[in-house]
Amino acid sequence: MSNQWVYAFGAGRNEGGATMRNLLGGKGANLAEMASIGLPVPPGFTITTEVCTAFYDNGRKYPADLEAQVEAGLKHIEAAVGVKFGDNHHPLLVSVRSGARVSMPGMMDTVLNLGLNDSTVEGLAEASGDARFAWDSYRRFIQMYGSVVLGVDHHRFEEIIEGLKLDEGFTEDTQLTAQDWHRIVHGYKEMVAQETGKPFPQSPHEQLWGAIGAVFGSWMNPRANTYRRLNDIPANWGTAVNVQAMVFGNMGEDCATGVCFTRDPSTGEDIFYGEYLINAQGEDVVAGIRTPQPMAQLKAKPGEVSMEVAMPNAYAELVEVRAKLEKHYADMQDIEFTVQQNKLYMLQTRTGKRTAAASLKIAVDMAEEGLIDRTEAVRRVNPGALDQLLHPTLDPKAKRKLLSKGLPASPGAASGIVVFNADEAEARAAKGEAVILVRIETSPEDIHGMHAARGILTTRGGMTSHAAVVARGMGRPCVAGAGGVQVDYHAQALAAGGQIIRGGETITLDGATGEIFVGHVAMIEPQLSGDFSTLMGWADEVRRLKIRANAETPLDADTARRFGAEGIGLCRTEHMFFDPARIGAVRQMIMSETEGGRRDALSKLLPFQREDFAALFRIMAGLPVTIRLLDPPLHEFLPHKDEEMAEVAESLGADLATMQRRAAELAEANPMLGHRGCRLGITYPEIYAMQSRAIFEAAILVGEETGNPVVPEIMIPLVGIKRELDITRAQVIQVAEEVFAERGTRVEYLVGTMIELPRACLTADKIAGAADFFSFGTNDLTQTVFGLSRDDAGKFLPYYVEKDILPKDPFVSIDVEGVGALIAMAAEKGRSVKPGLKLGICGEHGGDPASIQFCETAGLDYVSCSPYRVPVARLAAAQAALNNVKST
Repeated sequence: MSNQWVYAFGAGRNEGGATMRNLLGGKGANLAEMASIGLPVPPGFTITTEVCTAFYDNGRKYPADLEAQVEAGLKHIEAAVGVKFGDNHHPLLVSVRSGARVSMPGMMDTVLNLGLNDSTVEGLAEASGDARFAWDSYRRFIQMYGSVVLGVDHHRFEEIIEGLKLDEGFTEDTQLTAQDWHRIVHGYKEMVAQETGKPFPQSPHEQLWGAIGAVFGSWMNPRANTYRRLNDIPANWGTAVNVQAMVFGNMGEDCATGVCFTRDPSTGEDIFYGEYLINAQGEDVVAGIRTPQPMAQLKAKPGEVSMEVAMPNAYAELVEVRAKLEKHYADMQDIEFTVQQNKLYMLQTRTGKRTAAASLKIAVDMAEEGLIDRTEAVRRVNPGALDQLLHPTLDPKAKRKLLSKGLPASPGAASGIVVFNADEAEARAAKGEAVILVRIETSPEDIHGMHAARGILTTRGGMTSHAAVVARGMGRPCVAGAGGVQVDYHAQALAAGGQIIRGGETITLDGATGEIFVGHVAMIEPQLSGDFSTLMGWADEVRRLKIRANAETPLDADTARRFGAEGIGLCRTEHMFFDPARIGAVRQMIMSETEGGRRDALSKLLPFQREDFAALFRIMAGLPVTIRLLDPPLHEFLPHKDEEMAEVAESLGADLATMQRRAAELAEANPMLGHRGCRLGITYPEIYAMQSRAIFEAAILVGEETGNPVVPEIMIPLVGIKRELDITRAQVIQVAEEVFAERGTRVEYLVGTMIELPRACLTADKIAGAADFFSFGTNDLTQTVFGLSRDDAGKFLPYYVEKDILPKDPFVSIDVEGVGALIAMAAEKGRSVKPGLKLGICGEHGGDPASIQFCETAGLDYVSCSPYRVPVARLAAAQAALNNVKST
């Protein structure tokens, strides 16, 4: 029994549906689904994603029985529309499109008008009664097929068109006649033959298999590989191929094509949003060659003609389709349609990409409308996308100089230096520079630069252009269609309003208004309320994991509280030591040769540390605060250059030679694995004693101020041997008793450890006997498990991810097989000794949704992350809890 590789849809025969997305891809599944609910879908068939997988597994060869099934699929289309593929008098033309299981806009290839050749073009002219339409369709097919399938540079085709327009004095493509297009087709075929060494294929069946092969081949092209890597899409999912009868939006003034969304993808507002063009094919809407017009009259500006006015009957039918699709899918849809001679055809529906703000509003609105429930609303919003809402926007009071204005294609604001190509954007961003990518129009090849840029500016294209769609998905501010800006790639400059901005100079984009400003414009923090607060409230109702923040300054702590943190999971005390008012005492302590000298220097630090901790306790108002005692090796606090060392020596009353000798004594070949963490506390117990005293005195002080008890959590870093924790814990307890006796009062407190060494995980049952909590330091644990330095690994880890040696950068998302296995083992061992042992993580993994899912599954109590990632973690924790309920 052979496999079924081809599934038909339309004309009463629907072999697939929305539930078959993995097999048929999103496009194929939704085409079949739309046909099954009675929408007008041109008939076609889908070649499954399994064929793509087999294609790559078998040296780019197809299954033996695929050809016969494709031929049967063609027969289905022919029977449905009443014309034959390759017929010289009334030819069937088809489109060939990709369709992965998740939307990858612009990443793979499409071929339209397939089936045209020197004979069938005459038949199309005869059947349509429009020779200009037929020859225009043929030139479009050669251009698309030549570029996608034959590998001819797209610009070679454009040169031929522009040359003829120049010769004839034309400015618009619409001025070209049937004879003009005939001449261009002739020029195209000559150029293709020169470029490829072969004539343009005339056999429709050869054309079809060439296009199918090109779509499967495009699954592994560089831009698709980049998109998958950025969006965590596995390469083995493959893409489907959809072959569908052509319908034409370019047959005359009673024809049109368009792209629309059932709600505004930028704001989430419940309005019909989109653009269309009369007498056009689909690529015309997104290419920016012609200015698209709005769908709804409400959105029309002076001089624009909405579809609602120009084609009222088709528009009214589309409004009904909008309501039907949104109710059926219970989500905002991205729709492509064509009107051929006043008849509406649906070419695609898919879950629409949207900004974070729109995602929140749509989820909350649909829950309140009863389309979905609250838990589904929580599931709907991508936690990582919340980052788009948590960063500054332009300060309305700030001074600004307007340079030009375009379309507000993706909200948010960004300042950066102007760069004109994607490679430079990526290179300069890698050096830490903020860049704005400026292009006449973007293409899928620009995706890496778009990802690296802070914002994107294009001079062509509309609200559904490539730049707009990709920028919204990435959360990048984008201003598109800025026609008042002229870009000169050769001169590396842009001009607008009589002013020239050269590469490397700064501009600011406001993606919410479409405005472009000269220089940097001041920004303000976002105000989080409304839909954000509503959804976060729903998320908090279902999540189990507590969310803390990594913070050691009042600003960070206050930000964390504002974003909903339930405590501080990591206060890195060494960050406090670098303050200019303190570093002198720190260095005096390091330079001291005796314990007495070190204690004298530490006494100068004590009041600073006490106030540091008191400030955090006040802000956290009774929430837990985990304070890590000094972790890094002491040499990090010393200057490295001789001139700086001389200044420090003079300030300390020491000679330079002594300073240099001490620095040499403290130098380490591998500081990360050297004299740091609890090893410092054991060899220099006076350091931890001072910090412990500061913590307890601050806890008593704030408790007396507020009347609410403070329960500090003191964390000993880098424990790998139980005896290390025994010694340092005893030191902390001794200081606590001294302070309590001095102050005549007591506070509760916990003493735990940071688990960041494999040995600590392996002996966690022993260490747990002396610990009140474990906090996994996943950054260092990842370094020690893999045996690599995070600072150096960046040179090769991207290659490892690209080559599928690792699924993700292990410093971004927890390595579940290795690091995760050790965490799970330590958790189990620790709780076997102390069933109520509090467990959390405090590395940057605490803000990564995939890592949070692991923590939920492993039964940890909390995660701690940077303040701006707290909302991300809250939502991810809720989704993780829902996922665990679903899987049980």
